[in-house]
Amino acid sequence: MALECWNVEASSPKTLVDNPREEEIPLSCVTSGALNATSKSKCSEKSIISGPVCAPLKKGDSKSGSTTDDDSGPNGQPRRTFMDLPTTLVYEILQCLDAKELGIMSCVSTLLNSIAFNHRGWKDFYYDRWGHPPGLDVPIEFGSSNQKSWKELFVEKEFRSKLFMGKFSIDVLHGHTEAVRAVFLLLSAKLLFTGGYDSVVRMWDLEEGLSIAVSCSLGCTIRAITADSKLLVAAGTDSFLQCWRAIEGHAHLFDIAGPLNHVRLWGHEGPVTCLALDSSRVYSGSWDMSVRIWDRVHLKCLKTLRHGDWVWSLAPRGSTVASTAGTDVYVWDADSGCLTTMIHSAHVGNTYSLTQSHLGDIIFTGGEDGAIHMYKVKSNLSNEDIKPAATWIPHTGPVHSLAFEFPWVVSSSSDGRIALIDVKKLLKSQRSCSSRRHFKIRHSAPDAVEPPQRMLHGFGSNLFSVAIGADRIVCAGEEGVVRIWNFSQALEVAKRAQALRSLRLENRMRRRKAQIEMSGNSARPDQCSIAAKKNQLNGEHSSIWHNKRGMSGKLKA
Repeated sequence: MALECWNVEASSPKTLVDNPREEEIPLSCVTSGALNATSKSKCSEKSIISGPVCAPLKKGDSKSGSTTDDDSGPNGQPRRTFMDLPTTLVYEILQCLDAKELGIMSCVSTLLNSIAFNHRGWKDFYYDRWGHPPGLDVPIEFGSSNQKSWKELFVEKEFRSKLFMGKFSIDVLHGHTEAVRAVFLLLSAKLLFTGGYDSVVRMWDLEEGLSIAVSCSLGCTIRAITADSKLLVAAGTDSFLQCWRAIEGHAHLFDIAGPLNHVRLWGHEGPVTCLALDSSRVYSGSWDMSVRIWDRVHLKCLKTLRHGDWVWSLAPRGSTVASTAGTDVYVWDADSGCLTTMIHSAHVGNTYSLTQSHLGDIIFTGGEDGAIHMYKVKSNLSNEDIKPAATWIPHTGPVHSLAFEFPWVVSSSSDGRIALIDVKKLLKSQRSCSSRRHFKIRHSAPDAVEPPQRMLHGFGSNLFSVAIGADRIVCAGEEGVVRIWNFSQALEVAKRAQALRSLRLENRMRRRKAQIEMSGNSARPDQCSIAAKKNQLNGEHSSIWHNKRGMSGKLKA
């Protein structure tokens, strides 16, 4: 049944968008998710619809130019379809869908496919899950032949995210002489940075697994490293931040081996345990119970956020920064320095590790009790306790490090194991009235413990740091070696399996087409149906014969 609209109380516009297709799109072809999304959207319809929701059909929609009984509704009015809506309204409806529903809508018709393929929602879906694409410095424009569209980027990233359940190989990097406390992946440059008790920062080629450069000794244990394409920062137990700026034209961005290419920032009064960067600021946390926010251009301290215990971890997202101190979790407004949310006693013992979703509304914490919690951030300081939405206990020792790349949370622990947790089934992207997307959480039972999807183990104890990116997981610890789990082998297997499925589907469609042509061109009775009847009769006789044989066998026994 086609979508019908009758007696719309709105002023009719002078110009309406005609249906570019010469056929109606029935309502049965439109997914229920699309219609439910529009009805469930919190945004008022009045703010979207300023005129009639349907435009008149084209004359070519009926064979005789007049409305027939099938193409007309009650009172003889022409039947309206979903694609008679103005294009801007169709875009608004598609904006209310999630990625799966938008993909289904693109299969309804060629017109919807073209609209959905170039829809701006794919960019939002990508940024909600993974942030800015690594190595993409220029915006993607529709119609560009030398660049992938946002839908293609999203589908490729979604496909690669499934590889962590497949086969892998392990590369072991030797070079550090003592335990490694920090690892950091810079995917845009395919670089890996590591540091530890031997007081040096090492730069590795992520693809080849070769050591590129080694910094001069910083004179202290290096506990944290962070970097982007313009700045590299390392810090440790001597309370300062060592900064290297990228050199234009340099083959590997940074010259960490040079003695004059760094700047030191002083301000903390205790060991620095965690670092992070965004586009305008540098964040550092310390055992002096503070988080400092630095201007990355002038390298000056802008704000100091005071905590009630040693700071163990931090993660900035947008205009907020989350941090852990003692057993508690703090969420701060980075611009004003005000505390917006606090989670008391997140773990039994210290909360050692923390990571966030790219939207900043989901926080994952790991603690001394070996548990991992997921929290939905609330922007208030109410007295009510914020309970975890989900809990995992994959480790028997403290969780020292967490990393997140949608949909995977990766943890490393002192028990020498790495846990991979898929949170996709717990999260669903939604859009609020303010056009801001957020994740809706499916809460688990209060006492329920979710199982991890995969465990990587068999290594030495005390894994201090972990990172995830592209198709690799990097981890290091007390052994003094860096291990890289490379899942590119799983990517090759998945591509071969996908090619075989496509080939089987193509062959099936070709056989089906040949059968249809044979039945349409043949004037005599369908040979296939006659053969099928003969096979059916033969099958019945053979079954009777087998039954008799079975009965005779029973009699003999």
